[in-house]
Amino acid sequence: MKSIVIGSGFGGIAAALRLRAKNYDVTLIEKQKDLGGRARVFKKNGFTFDGGPTVITAPYLINELFELFNKNPKDYIEIIPLKTWYRFVFEDGMKFDYSGNEDEMKMQIEKVNKEDVKGYENLVKFTKKIFDKGFLELSDVPFDKPLFMMKQLPALINLKSYKSVYSLVSSYIKNEKLRRLLSMHPLLVGGNPFTTTSIYGLILYLEKKWGIHYSMGGTGNIIKGLERLMIEEKIKILKDSEVTSINLNQNKIKSVTINNQKEFDADNVICNADPPAVYEKMLINKKKNNFFNWKKKRMDYSMGLFVYYFGTKKVYEDVEHHTIKFGNKYKEHLQDIFDRKKLNEDISYYLHRPSATDKSMAPKDHDCFYVLVPVPNNQSGIDWSIEGDKIKNLVIDKMEKSLLPNLRENIVEDFYLTPDYFEKELNTKYGSGFSIQPKFSQSAYFRFHNKSEVCDGLYFVGAGTHPGAGVPGVLSSAKVLDKIL
Repeated sequence: MKSIVIGSGFGGIAAALRLRAKNYDVTLIEKQKDLGGRARVFKKNGFTFDGGPTVITAPYLINELFELFNKNPKDYIEIIPLKTWYRFVFEDGMKFDYSGNEDEMKMQIEKVNKEDVKGYENLVKFTKKIFDKGFLELSDVPFDKPLFMMKQLPALINLKSYKSVYSLVSSYIKNEKLRRLLSMHPLLVGGNPFTTTSIYGLILYLEKKWGIHYSMGGTGNIIKGLERLMIEEKIKILKDSEVTSINLNQNKIKSVTINNQKEFDADNVICNADPPAVYEKMLINKKKNNFFNWKKKRMDYSMGLFVYYFGTKKVYEDVEHHTIKFGNKYKEHLQDIFDRKKLNEDISYYLHRPSATDKSMAPKDHDCFYVLVPVPNNQSGIDWSIEGDKIKNLVIDKMEKSLLPNLRENIVEDFYLTPDYFEKELNTKYGSGFSIQPKFSQSAYFRFHNKSEVCDGLYFVGAGTHPGAGVPGVLSSAKVLDKIL
């Protein structure tokens, strides 16, 4: 069987390896000059900047890919647990260090609001139930039949999946600051905590079960290790090659065309590319499917991302590896991003400082960062050629005040990416950072199916399909594919 995998994010690489383990003849095709998709790496004057995912949870899903071929993951990658998972910082200067140490967590919660300690314990117990059902039982099984979805509904309703994550957390926690830090997890996968189904509360427990990890040398080193494994296992890799069309013969996959020139025959095609881009731009001669077209049109997309990468000649020792800084407003700010599609100066952001753990990411006596700011996706019509520098300066001003004093004069290397990069370079619809939003009406059966609804021999892995975005989600999507095939 000849399989072509389009796109080399974590989902595409995992799919290629799982197919190879089944003895398929696999070719992986990547548009860029390097592998990784959102997890690409940018190197500038001695600084190493991870392009995308930096929070590694459930590392067993990565290790499994090496174990498929009886290889020891430690010969390829080094993944270490972090002690402090996130430091949350509020506008009034309050700090909260979020970790797997339950005694420390409860002590900090008690300082904020005594009554919420019991609520926190009960919340964790409830998210374990969601995790057992939503992750352990359902994250790696296909959801391509309505009957299977119907059978899950009673359990999902029992787990209050009709509630949002914020609403679920609020039913246990009274203090607004604690509500924010315990409900922020949907933002890690492109969702609004006020509209994302409470099923995604499972992320809270998933972190507790396996911890938060870091890959030494950056997330890019995991991609590098997996690339080495693919080469050893005789997976063909074509870089700098964009699939411009997927060709059908009587509604069955026939081949793909690269760079509008060369054609490659295939028995099946697995897309790690964003499903809307595939269905709207790549798929040639497909039959009309009115129901599918309606479903596609009604989809809501995740927010966009403004990502500012910078290196400093000053080392900011007291900044944690992962910091999440909340602005004054929370709900209103998220409404601006997701609903009103407009920029707001009262921003929240995530600051990544890998050099806190790994000195190899920056030159000696320097520090390495990226700051990620949720912004509206390109449905907003925002002109990023004008707004990009404004947002960059706003973010520097905010960080100087709260986390990184005298930042501007210490920056020695910097650049930024906007939703335009996600739309043009990564082919995501509207430049969304995480494909479609993880709302209940867009989860499981209601997402783009792993097995195409439109033609035979076409499959999907990655953020836009089941189970969803985030490294565990996209790695699990390749396990779904494994079961379908």
